[in-house]
Amino acid sequence: MNTQEKIQEHLNILRPLQASSGLFSAAARGVTTGYDKAWLRDNFYTTLCFEEAGETETIKKVWRAILDLFLKHEDKINWAIEHKPHEAWQYIHARYCPETLEEFWDEWGNKQNDAVGAILYKLADLEEKGIHVIETEDDKRIVQRLVDYLNRIEYWNDPDNGVWEEWEELHASSVGACVAAVRKLSKLQYISIPEKMIENGEEMLRRLLPRESLDKFSDLALLSLSYPYAVIDRETEDVILKNIEYHLVKDRGVLRYKTDKYYNKNDIDGWSEEAEWTMGFPWLSIIYSRRGEIEKAKEYLKKTETVFAEGNKIPELYFSNSPKPNENIPLAWAESLYVVALLELEKAEK
Repeated sequence: MNTQEKIQEHLNILRPLQASSGLFSAAARGVTTGYDKAWLRDNFYTTLCFEEAGETETIKKVWRAILDLFLKHEDKINWAIEHKPHEAWQYIHARYCPETLEEFWDEWGNKQNDAVGAILYKLADLEEKGIHVIETEDDKRIVQRLVDYLNRIEYWNDPDNGVWEEWEELHASSVGACVAAVRKLSKLQYISIPEKMIENGEEMLRRLLPRESLDKFSDLALLSLSYPYAVIDRETEDVILKNIEYHLVKDRGVLRYKTDKYYNKNDIDGWSEEAEWTMGFPWLSIIYSRRGEIEKAKEYLKKTETVFAEGNKIPELYFSNSPKPNENIPLAWAESLYVVALLELEKAEK
């Protein structure tokens, strides 16, 4: 199968995950894990492959839905800006019903500042690329309100649940997502960035890096600071890659971080035997392609293709040192990164 055939195969694996609203569910519909919901972050990552493949209409449909979602919940955003959230449920939620755009209200680590940063970053990025999804005055207003929201919560100093939706602390990946967003948005004439909003984020990012947080010195989420956000210098990237490859890369994926208890095979105390996340392989491939390190990019792309499940679908993870995946197949985020990795390697080799 050639590269174009692989790209189309995996785009077609993703298409059934898109609801009529435009939003993608995180994994196959009907899974018992709850991954049939639409996450803000997962939709951001899932759309990257369609963008790289030039499917503009798919991109516009997703981002129209995301703007409509925020407009639907504008009163909550306005309340947060006025009062500043002090409970997790008062923050912008991470998960929504893909059909109705309603929030899910169950307890779920809902302080996820990186997800809001991701959405704002891509909205500005698409405008810069001439893919216009911010079309009306309502759209412009809600984007500005989201900026005001990040400023009100002081994203640079606001412990959140992070990419992995766990305990609250300051995360470099969350701060970095917001820094990338406000930098991009500052180029749009109709968006006002409050004074020092960028500077405060950059300063905190310098203080945190190359760690992810006080608790985690190495973390898969740090790759986001290289791709897609590109908010770190080469020297910092070198350290992050070295740490991840030494401590976290395994046979069937990449650990999120050491002592990760999610799907940890050691059910006695959760120590060691962390799950191996497949998306880490294509993510590393993308970064190495962009660095011009073709052989490393090929190595991680080949590793990705060894962890396909039935039907060439990419699962979320494998249990430690095991050929057994969990139920979240396909994981939309992983499928998207694989397609991007194929396209990035193709570009790098030209």
